[in-house]
This record gives sequence, C-alpha cells and structure tokens, in this order.
Amino acid sequence: MNRMIVTLGASLVMNAAVAAVPEEQAQRLGTVLTPLGAEQAGNAKGTIPPWSGGLTAPPASYVKGKQHTDPFAGETPLYEVSAGNAATYSELLSQGHQHLLANYPGYKLRVFPSHRTASSPDYIYQRTRENAPRAELISRGNGVIGAAAGVPFPIPADGLEVIWNHILRYRGNSIKFSTHQAAVQRGGRYTLVRQAKEILFEYGQPEMTPEELGNKIFYYKYAVTAPAKLAGNALLVHETLDQILSLRSAWRYSAGQRRVRRLPVLAYDDISPDTDGMLTTDSVDMYNGAPNLYEWNLLGKREMLVPYNAYPLHSDQLEYEDILQQKMVNPEHGRYELHRVWVVEANLRAGMKHRYAKRRFYIDEDSWQILMVDLYNEDGELQYFQEGHPINYYDVPLVATTLEVLYNFESGRYFADGLDNQEAPYNFEFNTRKRNFSSSAMRRAGRK
Repeated sequence: MNRMIVTLGASLVMNAAVAAVPEEQAQRLGTVLTPLGAEQAGNAKGTIPPWSGGLTAPPASYVKGKQHTDPFAGETPLYEVSAGNAATYSELLSQGHQHLLANYPGYKLRVFPSHRTASSPDYIYQRTRENAPRAELISRGNGVIGAAAGVPFPIPADGLEVIWNHILRYRGNSIKFSTHQAAVQRGGRYTLVRQAKEILFEYGQPEMTPEELGNKIFYYKYAVTAPAKLAGNALLVHETLDQILSLRSAWRYSAGQRRVRRLPVLAYDDISPDTDGMLTTDSVDMYNGAPNLYEWNLLGKREMLVPYNAYPLHSDQLEYEDILQQKMVNPEHGRYELHRVWVVEANLRAGMKHRYAKRRFYIDEDSWQILMVDLYNEDGELQYFQEGHPINYYDVPLVATTLEVLYNFESGRYFADGLDNQEAPYNFEFNTRKRNFSSSAMRRAGRK
C-alpha cells in the first residue's frame, strides 16, 4: 500500500527556464485533481477519504477571538504505534519516527481517522489555475517567474518544484501574533522565549500579478518580550524570491546596545537568532531560502502517518508545561493521520558545506505544507528530525503549523517553536504597510 507511487528520481540542473505545464494537463485541476493539485480521490482501501472541499467554516464550538477549537474533539484513536508494534507500521513511518519509537521510551503515535481538511480562499484556487500553464523555474532553479498568489506548480515535474510550492504556499495576507519557543535541554529544563510577530505577504496578495511581484515574497519582524534578559531584541527580514539574484535583507536590533545593525548574511545553516544555537536559518518554517546548495530529487508519493489536524496540541486548555516533556513533546497530545505525501530528497552538492548533508522532506499533497524532515550528517547518519503539526485555520481558511519541533538525536535536546496556547489567536485581519518593515521603523520601536 505504501510503496512509492511515482518514481521520477532525476536531479534538477537548470540554466534556462523549465517549461510550464501544458494546458491539457492544467485542465485536470478541479476535476481529477484538487484545485491545488492533490489527487481528489481517496485511496483504494478507503483509509484516506476523497477531498471534498476541505474545512471552510468554523465548527459550532468556535468563538471568534478565541483559539481554534477542535472539530474532531469527540474522536478516539484508531490505534497507537509504539516501540512494541513499530515494525508492523514501518512502511508508513519516516526514519525520524522510527528512531523516536526505538530510542525514546514512552514515545508513541496516536493515529486518528483521516480528514482532508486542507482548504484555501477561492482566489488562491483561481490563481493556482492561472499559474499552472505559465509558471517556470529560472536561474538554475533559484527563482520562479510567471506566478503570483497561488501555488506555482500544482502539477510538479520534479523535487524542486514541490519545494517551491511549500515556500510560496498561501499563509495569509498579513498576520499579527505572539508565540513562544523553547530549547528543551536533555534533562528537561527550558526557558520560554516569547516573540511578538508581524508578517506582510507580498506574493499572496489578491491583486498581485507576476509582472508586479518583483523579487519579494514577504516582510517579517519579531520583537522578544520575555524573558527579561532577552526582551527588546528584535529581527527584521525582507524575504526575496531569488536569493542568488538578491540576498534576503536582515537587520538585528540589540536592546543592550540600543542599535540596529544590518546582518551581512542570514541564510543556509547560519544559526537563527534567539534559538539557543539549535535551529538553522533554513530550517525555520520547515524549510526556506535559496535551494542552490542541494541536488533535489523527487522520490514519489507515499501514504504515511503524519502529524495532521493538530488541534489537541493547539488547545487553550493546555499549559506549555503540559506539552514540553523531557526529550520529547508530550505524545498524549499528538494527533497523527494517514495521508499521501510527496517525498523529496535533497543531497548536498559536491564542494558545498552544510550541517545537513541530506534532507528528506515529506510534503502534504493537499496543502504543500512540509510535515516532516529526516536530517542526515555527512556520514549518512540520521542526526535530526523535524515535525510540523498543522491545523486548518478555518476562519480564513488556510493550513499552517501550530507547532514545529526539531529533535537532536545526538544531544537529546529538542527545539519547539510556535507555542501559542495561552496567547490571543493569530490576527489574520491585521492591516499593515511596507513602511512598517523598515530598519528605521525598527529603530524607533526599539527606543520606545
């Protein structure tokens, strides 16, 4: 059931634009395929249902201005995968999950009925359809032309197109929110770092056209508000689309020095600020940035057990200490489902250097959200594992992670980002302007 459905395998090397999808193929969108390019039908066994539009309206339990409630709160697990029965489900498991089950006593996957809840606004479907026959990879795969707002490659031909679908997936137009992150030590100690964040997405704006887009994807900033020793530190990022043509711009405000400095580079395996040395810059949001260090291979599509509809982890009934346990996120609050995912493998190019010599990505076919990543060192050893726990923010609607976790198998530490259980919900109706994402605006805010 879970062997590779498609094997394409060839690595991507491009000097000129790669041809877009023929119109007759694009016509499959919204019929055989969903508007974003997934298989509309369920699987033969009925364990994966057909996609019927996703979750597009809040459940009766939802109260506007409160955290998103669980539409499936009454469900119980179909089964649990533990160390004792992991071999039975090995074809459904990533290497990262197999390692956790074998080496972390008490770790388990609570497997629930599968719900294909992924949905997006209608204009994203329309713009995806427009992108399909015209979007192209250029500059050896480091850039995209002919696309705006929607998914650029809903019928992907190779691994790099799949990764670009993740990078350019719909995440809202502008958002204001606060979350916590924690670097959990081997013994279970951690300090919560609270960040107040704002994002303005240039690419996904309803009226954006490929001609008007330029080379910007989004503008992003955060300010640390706790703990006291870090409070006031801030980061500002202008995210470019083709980062070989033009590097992302980043500025750092130091509260202690009361000054803004331009970061010469913030990319690849540079350590992301305020993460206790645990998270590389290109691991934020599961993966981001220029893809030029790697050879990208599309291994196919598989049915796998993946984190999905993670409303239990999102619940405002949980305190952060309920989630953050020694060595692992509390498995009693995890929700896993059987879904089809694209599998993309990235291998470091000859002569290139990075902490991760190989990365294997598992990408949701319905939303293009990366759900898991196996991370290997230069000796071919599985050393890290990433999980993204998504929900459908059904008031928008869109799919995004509510919690991202990076496990370091060598040190026994892990990093959790996105904890917002005791915060106000994401404000997707937030209005802002580009001028609020300037280094001078950052300086003024820091001096208040």
